Amino acid sequence: MPEAPHGKHGFATRMSHAGRAGVRIHGFVNPPVHRGSTVLFPDCESRVAGAKKRYDQFMTYGTQGGPTHYALEDVIAEIEGGTRCTILGTGLAAVAVPLLAFLKAGDHCLMPDSVYGPARNLATTLMQGWGIETTFYDPCVDEAGMAALIRPNTKVVYTESPGSHTFEVQDVPAISRAAHARGCKVLMDNTWGIHHFQPFRHGVDVSIQALTKYVGGHSDILLGSATVNSEEDHLAVRSAASILGQYASPDDCWLALRGVRTMAMRLKAQAEAGLEVARWLEARPEVKQVLHPALPSHPQHALWKRDFSGTCSLFGVVLQPRYSQEDMFRLVDSLRLFGIGASWGGFESLAIPTTGFLTRTAETGDFGGPTFRIHVGLEEVPDLLADLEQGLGTLPR
Repeated sequence: MPEAPHGKHGFATRMSHAGRAGVRIHGFVNPPVHRGSTVLFPDCESRVAGAKKRYDQFMTYGTQGGPTHYALEDVIAEIEGGTRCTILGTGLAAVAVPLLAFLKAGDHCLMPDSVYGPARNLATTLMQGWGIETTFYDPCVDEAGMAALIRPNTKVVYTESPGSHTFEVQDVPAISRAAHARGCKVLMDNTWGIHHFQPFRHGVDVSIQALTKYVGGHSDILLGSATVNSEEDHLAVRSAASILGQYASPDDCWLALRGVRTMAMRLKAQAEAGLEVARWLEARPEVKQVLHPALPSHPQHALWKRDFSGTCSLFGVVLQPRYSQEDMFRLVDSLRLFGIGASWGGFESLAIPTTGFLTRTAETGDFGGPTFRIHVGLEEVPDLLADLEQGLGTLPR
């Protein structure tokens, strides 16, 4: 991509041009899909010494990636503001690989109590069985509180801001200062803040993305990424992925490259629509609270405003305490334009119950009323509001 004449190109421009071969591939706009397992070499010496490829590795087999993977890795590193990226088969794989890259038997890990459920499950099952202890901490901990939680054997401090169900915004710079002072790596699930939160400016060592969400954008692929800003961290993550046999389909990488071309426009439209829906819900008498970091009513709105350049389309809704979980289920069941699904970031709107599906040990996760989560897609906002209006009408009067 040519250099910008007046500073760095804007986000939408970079997403349109990054990771493209342009005229070098016979003029086609998009790069081709490169599929392969076996890598051939002209002779033994070139295989051993002369086949050094990207990331200072010998590309001797397809699991080490190919041109389609590399193009997507370049784009994600560009989005995250990092230097190196490893593409993985799922968002959960992107959580697991960095954790296992930096933790071993006898180590201690800190995770926010609001962490993504499958990440919590990994910590309390396989990691625990392998002799890695995890403590779940209050996501709203400050720098001194984090420092007090770190033990001599703490190696990783994991963050997720905001939490993907209850939307607590963490003070990532403060947590990172405390962690780095004791030699810990800071990992962050940055899927909600994609593009809007620049992790390496705030002390994060490894930024994790579920590319299934906004990058894919069409709810038809599973992918994840782990992006770093140092060669040492890259080699640790890349080596762990290789040892574990983690690999992403080049076809899915190609679909993600296609999705990223329109991501800037989709993010903008969905963020604006999400805020409009959130404000409408906040004004409803049936609603106790809307858990959207961009709303001034959010408890950590000041942190969000300080550290994020924008927002996305995922947030929580807390109903008044007079309603029951069954009332909330009936509301969600009645929605016609909001599918009941666990993912988000696609073109379609979703709603899913939160109350009754959370595990907490450091804090309650109780917001004083039955809670559900909304993802706003690309439908017309008046249509979504009309659907929510009829849904709220199912609540007892």
